Amino acid sequence: MTSLVLTVIAQDKPGLVELLSETIANHKGNWQESSMSRLAGQFAGILIIEVPQGNSEALTAALNDLQSQGLNVNVQASKDAAPEETYQHVTIELIGHDKPGIVREISHALNSLKINVESLSTELVSGSMSAEELFKAEASLRVPTSVELDDLQNALEDIANDLMVDLNLN
Repeated sequence: MTSLVLTVIAQDKPGLVELLSETIANHKGNWQESSMSRLAGQFAGILIIEVPQGNSEALTAALNDLQSQGLNVNVQASKDAAPEETYQHVTIELIGHDKPGIVREISHALNSLKINVESLSTELVSGSMSAEELFKAEASLRVPTSVELDDLQNALEDIANDLMVDLNLN
């Protein structure tokens, strides 16, 4: 079996997931994991599938042919992962007044500590006491055990104070 990572994007309309899943199934592929959503009128997603090695090229060609139906699919073969450093999972939650640069500042601090962002979800929400838009983010992080959680906490608190956002580390 070969693992493939697919990214997909299309103008949102009914039937896109069926079109994609049917193409995968027709080539004896197995849909394993995915994350998909509608953003600004576009349907976007990422998924991992397994397919018999002999069907990989034909499936890739069939997925590329879906562009004629408005579905753009990028296919990447998954490589065997190198042994990883031991790590711990940490989640962060952030909420504050929306302004440019919040994700940049947080991601810079995380990268400086060699912390990997495994998942990130962001949205704009209406403030409960005002009509102002608030930026809300949740992230799952892979923190190397060589990183002291106090160092991470301090780095994030400094940014939270500068950006005037509330940030919780779990």
